[in-house]
Amino acid sequence: MATLIHPTAVVEPGAELGVDCEIMPYAIVTKHSVLGDGIVVHPFSVIGGDPQYLQFDRDLKTGVKIGSGSVIREHVTVNRSIHEGQSTIVGEKCFLMATSHVGHDCVVGDHVVLANAALLAGHVSVGVHTFMGGGSAVHQFCRIGESVIVAGHASITRDVPPYVMVAERDDVIALNNVGLRRRGFSREVLKELKSAYQGVFITTGNIRTLASELLLASKELSAEARHFLGFFAEGTRGFVRMRNKRESGENSDS
Repeated sequence: MATLIHPTAVVEPGAELGVDCEIMPYAIVTKHSVLGDGIVVHPFSVIGGDPQYLQFDRDLKTGVKIGSGSVIREHVTVNRSIHEGQSTIVGEKCFLMATSHVGHDCVVGDHVVLANAALLAGHVSVGVHTFMGGGSAVHQFCRIGESVIVAGHASITRDVPPYVMVAERDDVIALNNVGLRRRGFSREVLKELKSAYQGVFITTGNIRTLASELLLASKELSAEARHFLGFFAEGTRGFVRMRNKRESGENSDS
């Protein structure tokens, strides 16, 4: 079908529309955002609005990029970048449920789900196939790895490695075995990830050092296990920990 623009909609001069677009009543389209094919944006969402940053210069040329096939439900906000020429990124086939928020300069991977009222502060990264539970909130600059499940109402202030489940305040619970099986991870890979997980989170010691030692000691590890262990070599915010380890102080980040 041809592009349809309702008479009550407003399209900013300079904004470019692709073929077969449908702009619904009272929608406002600006040139801050780049949306891929097949994206659906529900009423009252604001994509590419100014970041919630007191020193922001509105004259900066920044934006938002959202990959094809993503669904944006009601009252979602995705803020544009605070850096000249940069964009806040949401990947392909993501599902941002009602009232969820993606702060400025976030990078959200493909196939990510943000349940209702999930909140990402500025500069957060979220890996592919991750699920953020309803009402969960992530502190600025945190990294969330791929295939992570964040429980509803969880408060995340530390980095979350790939393939795990986290809940409450920075508490790692277990590997996301069900999600990994659904993605087609083999038994051999799951066994390696279990061993790596136990070596980092069950063993007492410095988390970065434990992960580094496991990575160096096992040259035949799968790419997935190496990805899990390599995550701990980066970042500045420290890492989620098992609750008993966190409370006792048995595991440290540095």
